[in-house]
Amino acid sequence: MERNNLSQQTAARLYSQIVAEGQLAPGDKLPNEVELSRALGVSRATLREAIRTLTAQGVLEVRRGKGTFVSRRVEEIEDFGFGGLERVRGQLRDLFELRSIFEPEAAALACRRATAEELREILDRGARVEACIRAGEDRTQADAAFHAAIVRGAHNEFMVRLLPMIHTAVSTAVEAGEEKEQLAEDTLRDHALLLGFLRRRDAEGARHAMAIHMLHSVEVMGLEKKDEEKRGNEL
Repeated sequence: MERNNLSQQTAARLYSQIVAEGQLAPGDKLPNEVELSRALGVSRATLREAIRTLTAQGVLEVRRGKGTFVSRRVEEIEDFGFGGLERVRGQLRDLFELRSIFEPEAAALACRRATAEELREILDRGARVEACIRAGEDRTQADAAFHAAIVRGAHNEFMVRLLPMIHTAVSTAVEAGEEKEQLAEDTLRDHALLLGFLRRRDAEGARHAMAIHMLHSVEVMGLEKKDEEKRGNEL
């Protein structure tokens, strides 16, 4: 996820806390930058961009030498399209639903079809993801490359065409705010299980391990799509 998208999500969360949840009242001063960025699970640079967005919309006021305050007119302000972020979340939910359908099968096919060289690449890229997590480094590219190597090892032309979708989903998940630490922990555990099955070319084991990995990601990010909810939207 690009930082602009993350700052927009951060702005939406702040807007929700102020307007919908009432955590801050008109005229209240925001916590200092360090405290607020830590509470929101984002960098200070991302927080500054979010504050600039809300200031431009009139939700916040920056008073030089005093700090940032909630506008006294905030209750008069309409939703600035932040509701559209829920549509983006819906798209991400559908994205992971599609991954959950085809990536387990891709892992199984890779066990059967990957050449010895391709399997080594898969294992090497999996090790790189683990190294990034343990070093506290950004794993976005490493994680996407790992999943892409598995798909290429499946030797299915149409699965390969879905690789841009994997890159989008992985980058969004990795950059998630408060879920980042839990996603990293789950990735370490899930990838270790998956790599073990891939190393042994155990197709059924790899299929189930990848399905579990997808399920954990969906659960941690709160992307479950309930059938009842879907039916309700269709009425």
